[in-house]
Amino acid sequence: MDVTSSADPGELVARYLNHLVGERGLARNSVLAYGRDLRRYHEYLTERGLSSLTEVDEATLGEFAAALRAGDDKHPPLAAASVARMLVAVRSLHRFAQQEGDVAEDVSQPVRPPAPPRRLPKALTVDQVLAILAAAGAAADDGNAAGEAHATDLAGLAAGAAADASEAVRRLRAAALLELLYGTGARISEAVGLDVDDLDLEPDAASVRLHGKGGRDRVVPLGRCAVTALSAYLSRGRPTLASSASGAAVFLSRRGGRLSRQSAWSALRAAAVAAGVEGVSPHVLRHSFATHLLDGGADVRVVQELLGHASVRTTQIYTLVTVDRLREVYTAAHPRALDEGGPRRAVAPTLDDPLTAAAKPALPPQPRPYVGTNPGQLV
Repeated sequence: MDVTSSADPGELVARYLNHLVGERGLARNSVLAYGRDLRRYHEYLTERGLSSLTEVDEATLGEFAAALRAGDDKHPPLAAASVARMLVAVRSLHRFAQQEGDVAEDVSQPVRPPAPPRRLPKALTVDQVLAILAAAGAAADDGNAAGEAHATDLAGLAAGAAADASEAVRRLRAAALLELLYGTGARISEAVGLDVDDLDLEPDAASVRLHGKGGRDRVVPLGRCAVTALSAYLSRGRPTLASSASGAAVFLSRRGGRLSRQSAWSALRAAAVAAGVEGVSPHVLRHSFATHLLDGGADVRVVQELLGHASVRTTQIYTLVTVDRLREVYTAAHPRALDEGGPRRAVAPTLDDPLTAAAKPALPPQPRPYVGTNPGQLV
């Protein structure tokens, strides 16, 4: 095998990113992430006077990982998970260089990324999610009412009426977006990437086609709440926002282009603040979707398909959340769950319980009824 004498890291990074796009067909966001990580690696090699990948050895990669954890004047220290992600990108580059004949051997093969601590995904309670969705829905209703009241006020100015109508449209969009995120478990990039043709809002077979990672599409059922919110937005909101630049995008910005992920995140944050719920993000809604399905009795394989996970092992982490919740209830409710002579913990009464915990034995929380298998159909 012929090995080039240069194996310039910058040139190899550019070729590898083109390979990811043209041959492996990775999504744009994935390629951008690889590019950021590999530019950091190229920068590290340049600072140490290494102008060829043939000069890199296993020790160099270990020192790079240590430098990432320690940080420097230009970069903050990285967590183990971030270091592991960067090393995956670096190992991929070295493997590509060997396959292309730019280096004789892949010196990164013995290097293993650090195993980050296993953390359970954060999930909101059903009541918290419903509060966020209610805040978005109430805002949309209030916006519509305000717009109608202002339109009937003959003394109102046209500019004021237009402002009210614009606010009502934004709230209709927020309600539809949040119902979609929670009702389908969609990633934020999948939601803002939707086209109108991806939606089927027929009541008997409502569904959405989501375009997931790695070019994998999946069809997810839509609950009646999501269908109602989407129908309202498409009929009363989207036409107001549409422009010549809109194309077939479902969620539009105020300028008529496709809604950005940052703007979608802002809509969720505003609803969460209105509902008084902290620590909310689009991915937390996705985690909540999976956890609530498993709590309601859904099979883990079904949840895997709905989330678009390539491996069921990724989905199984949500079962740990459910088991922890069951263990808490068991420990609090079963007389033989604690050590002999230990006090029995009380489970807080529900809000509609007229008795206090002292006057009534603690009972495990009862699951909320579901309609179908979609959290968007909560009743």
